[in-house]
Amino acid sequence: MGSAPKGDYRVSSPLTQDQLKALVGQAALSHVRAGTWVGVGTGSTVNHFIDALAASGVSILGAVSSSEASTQRLLGHGIVVSELKGGQTLDVYVDGADEIDPRGNMIKGGGAALTREKIVASQAQRFVCIVDESKWVEVLGHFPLPLEVIPMAAEVLIERFKTKGAQARLRMKGETPLVTDNGQHILDVWGLKISEPLAFEDEVSQWPGVITVGVFAHQRANVCLMGTSQGVKTFEF
Repeated sequence: MGSAPKGDYRVSSPLTQDQLKALVGQAALSHVRAGTWVGVGTGSTVNHFIDALAASGVSILGAVSSSEASTQRLLGHGIVVSELKGGQTLDVYVDGADEIDPRGNMIKGGGAALTREKIVASQAQRFVCIVDESKWVEVLGHFPLPLEVIPMAAEVLIERFKTKGAQARLRMKGETPLVTDNGQHILDVWGLKISEPLAFEDEVSQWPGVITVGVFAHQRANVCLMGTSQGVKTFEF
C-alpha cells in the first residue's frame, strides 16, 4: 500500500489540469541527481518535466527516451539523448500514467509508447510517476487498457477478450490503424476490473500476438507525485 502522503507543495488557488501537470513536472526534479542518466517517458505531463529539467540547469549525463516525440523535445532543449545500452542502469525513470492504484501499479499506453516505456523503466533504479489526482483509482480498469500487438493477431485477441467479458477495439488514426514507433498496432480494452495486476500482466503477456500489455505491475512506481487542488502530494510504495 502507498504510504501517507508527504512533502506537499501547496497552492493558494485552484489550478487547471495543465497547471497541475506543470507542478508535478517541476516537483520531479527533486528526484533527479546531477551526473546521472535519466529515463524519460512520454506524454503531456512528461513534456512539462522535460521543460523543467532543461530550465533547471541540473547537469545530468543525458537521457534515455521512451518515444520519438520525447526524444525530439529533449534534443530541442539541447539535452543529450542516448540509446539504451546493455547493462546500463538509469538512476531514475520519470513518466506519467493513465491510472495508478494505492500499490503503485499502473495502466499506461494512452500515448502508444508502452513497449519502450516498459523497457526503459525496467533499467531504472526508481520509477517516479507524475500524475494529476484524476488518475488515482482503487482498482485498475476504468481507463481502457492498451496493448501493443502484432497486426495479424488483432482480431484473435479481440475475440479472446470477449471471453473475459471485455470489449477490445483497434486504435485508429483517422481511417487507418494507428502505427506505433515500433511499427505495430494498439488494442484498447474496455470493461476490465484488474484486481490482481501482477497476475493479469503475466497472463496476458503470454497470449500469442501480444507484444506488451499496458499493466505496469512488474515495473510499478516507487514514488507517485500527484497534483491535487491542495498542491503536490507524494506517495511512496
